[in-house]
Amino acid sequence: MRFLAYLIGFLILIAGLAWAAIEAGAPTLYVQIGAVILLGIGIITGATRTRRYRTPSDVTVVRDDNDPL
Repeated sequence: MRFLAYLIGFLILIAGLAWAAIEAGAPTLYVQIGAVILLGIGIITGATRTRRYRTPSDVTVVRDDNDPL
């Protein structure tokens, strides 16, 4: 859910920047290329920022009784 909220916010940011660039007279092709690049950056940063880290208590270690150690 956090990733979805992050991605929606990033899409709104991209839309605003694209709209401003078009109003400023930037060529449409450059705006599209910039939007795709920003979308890729948004997905990568969203995935890293919303990643869930496992605490040591989440991991269960099972010892094998036949282990010579």
